[in-house]
Amino acid sequence: MMLKAKKIVIAIDGFSSCGKSTLAKQLAKELNYTFVDSGAMYRAITLYFLREHINWNHTKEVNMALQEIALDFEMNDQTGNSDILLNDENIESFIRDMLVSEKVSDVAAIKEVREFAVVQQQKMGKKKGIVMDGRDIGTTVFPDAELKIFVTADPDVRVERRFKELYEKNHNISIEDVKENLEMRDYMDSNREVSPLRKADDAIVLDNTNLTREEQLKLALKWVKERSA
Repeated sequence: MMLKAKKIVIAIDGFSSCGKSTLAKQLAKELNYTFVDSGAMYRAITLYFLREHINWNHTKEVNMALQEIALDFEMNDQTGNSDILLNDENIESFIRDMLVSEKVSDVAAIKEVREFAVVQQQKMGKKKGIVMDGRDIGTTVFPDAELKIFVTADPDVRVERRFKELYEKNHNISIEDVKENLEMRDYMDSNREVSPLRKADDAIVLDNTNLTREEQLKLALKWVKERSA
């Protein structure tokens, strides 16, 4: 009789537009795990701050705003993905807007915002069987995760991927805008004071510059099998 594989926590980190969410969604679907897009959580908070004209340079104003925010995920039957809810409103179609993209690194660098998000993320991981992607998942949110993957790709490839994704929604976007935005976010994510983006010491590096999505998934599933035996 074969023993059923134990459920584990899978932490996926990496730079913007390197395919973290794609891999996390693939794994969650294949393993029947819960997928949590931590980046969507920070984007949702950023959207709330923008809508409510919150001055995120004022700690008191930030703390008061965070008390008014409830984040959750719901399954989208049409796409098969988890959509994020902000105070019970499905905001999935708003959080990828360029304005949110331009401001999310600023908001995500705020200590109080990160603490707020991390508490919620850690609660989600207590039952195991979870895949979460972001920038500090393996280092801060789940330092004891059974599998940590650090995804990377050539910068030009990342720019091209992000441009294709955004151009479908906005034909006025230029590849130069996307390149500038990614470079800015890389710098801010890597140099912020609180939980900067870095590879966890025990993370496996996955460079998907020349990998297809299928090849990437096959490789990651091999690592999952090794960790959950």
